Amino acid sequence: MKTVDSNLESRLANLKPGDAVPVPPEPRNENEIKESWCGNPDEPLVSIVCHTYNHERFIKKALDGFLMQRTDFPFEIIVHDDASIDGTADILKAYQSRYPSIIRLILQTENQFSQGVRPPNFTFPMAKGKYIALCEGDDYWIDQKKISRQTEFLEANLDYVLTYTDSISFTEGQFWGKDFGGARRDLTREELQKSPSIFTLTVVFRNVLDVPAEANCVFYGDLFMWTRLGSHGKGKYMSDVLPSFYRVHEGGINSLVPIDQQYARRIQTFAAISSYYRRVGNKELEKFFLREVRNISFFRMGISLKLMPLLRGLSVGFKAVFGVFGFLRKKS
Repeated sequence: MKTVDSNLESRLANLKPGDAVPVPPEPRNENEIKESWCGNPDEPLVSIVCHTYNHERFIKKALDGFLMQRTDFPFEIIVHDDASIDGTADILKAYQSRYPSIIRLILQTENQFSQGVRPPNFTFPMAKGKYIALCEGDDYWIDQKKISRQTEFLEANLDYVLTYTDSISFTEGQFWGKDFGGARRDLTREELQKSPSIFTLTVVFRNVLDVPAEANCVFYGDLFMWTRLGSHGKGKYMSDVLPSFYRVHEGGINSLVPIDQQYARRIQTFAAISSYYRRVGNKELEKFFLREVRNISFFRMGISLKLMPLLRGLSVGFKAVFGVFGFLRKKS
């Protein structure tokens, strides 16, 4: 059953490059948001987690998209600012002063990412919710029933661990239209364990993840999340939730990064994931991600994938990658 605004849905379906994209409305006040809540506000069902850095021009839209959510359950908003050097932290403080019982802030005084510490180290242990919804500070939502619909599905389907929707790319307020390749179908546990592409800004998942040491070695933390969530259940694509809006800009972590740099980041990520599975004793997935490292490396060198059977012996050499991550096993 459709629960979205049909006029807005139609507008999104007919967007053309250069068209203005919709934005979240001005948020209600805290009492208006909470008046429909049932249950203890100190025990939120959903923790909305937002990681931000130098998003002064964007963070208001992200926060407005969170605050527009209409639910019959309590939710919290956790924002981690990684020592922004623009006005991001000031905006966050202003919003928190208006929504003191909903918004919780983690304001770093030194940039943690540059020191090899990823934001989930701080946000995930802080999340009280049974479920976690993710959205970076430069993206936003426009469906007011987004987290309600996604958690409703997870509550009713215990064999699923993750829900996700579609995404629309835009730049400078205008529809851009590039497809960044997120999943648009359901995924099995086995498929999730192989780190498929999913639109991260759209997900709601069960709060079952820890933050192992390898999380600080991956570049694409979302791929590390999907593979570990796969051990807990399946993934559900929800077409009855409006797409979220993915902002393309030069400060983005990946949208305008040269392809060679993206390959290098995936090699780094898959090597760390393989090392994780080596440490926990899952040989099958350890070998799968080691093969991914090899395949991407060969592709970057211009070697045809058709030659892979002749080069399998070289995989031994790639095991040297794990020397970089050997110290992690001492922490297990």
